[in-house]
This record gives sequence, structure tokens and C-alpha cells, in this order.
Amino acid sequence: MDQIANMLTHIQNAGLVGKPSVQVSYSKLKYAIALALAKAGYIKSADILGKKARKLIVIELAYVGTSPRIHGAKRVSKLSQRAYKGFRELSSVRQGYGMSVLSTPKGILSDKEARAEKVGGEVLFQIW
Repeated sequence: MDQIANMLTHIQNAGLVGKPSVQVSYSKLKYAIALALAKAGYIKSADILGKKARKLIVIELAYVGTSPRIHGAKRVSKLSQRAYKGFRELSSVRQGYGMSVLSTPKGILSDKEARAEKVGGEVLFQIW
């Protein structure tokens, strides 16, 4: 099962029903993605709750008025087919209203940060 797609679906569904926060299971990759989303303003914050094998990531959702900040997400690189792009190949998402999240040698970065750092990598997903 795709854990990143599962996390994105949890966040989207919690936003659609108006929940203030959502909990997802912990992994270093998911926590790094949550921090990148918080840095870009798609979520308010991401905190770790619990210890050792029972760790959870508590994600506080961001809203604009009553509508959630995250309207949609699309998984680009799947378990069956990975998608890699160089920094020159990265294009804007939804005419600049969205962003791509990449796994690069410098960590999890947004498409704008990857272009600024001049580094490419695996395009994990797009969010708007």
C-alpha cells in the first residue's frame, strides 16, 4: 500500500469535513513531507506524538475562511512507476497555484526550492 498517497488522502478528507487536525502514522519521509507542506502554507503545523513504535504525526490543517487550503493532490511517482525530473524539467502546477514535492539528494523540497538549489529528483506528488 502506498503510504504517501494514504497520508494525502487522510489530509484531504479531514479538510473536506472540517476537522482541525488529523493523525497519520509516523515515518521520516512522511514527517519531512508534512514539514514541507507546512513551510509552503498548505497546513499549519506538523508535530510528533508518542514514542518508539507508536509514534504519530499530528497535522493541523489550514483553512481559508471555511474551505480547506488543500483542494486536491495527485500522486505522480507511484510504486509501480517512478517519475524523475531534473530541475530544468520542473513546470508549474495549476499555473502557479500549486506545487510539486520532490525527493532530492538535499531532502524533501518543493519545486521552487529545487529550482533554486538546482537539484532534481523523484517527483512524489503535486498539490493545489
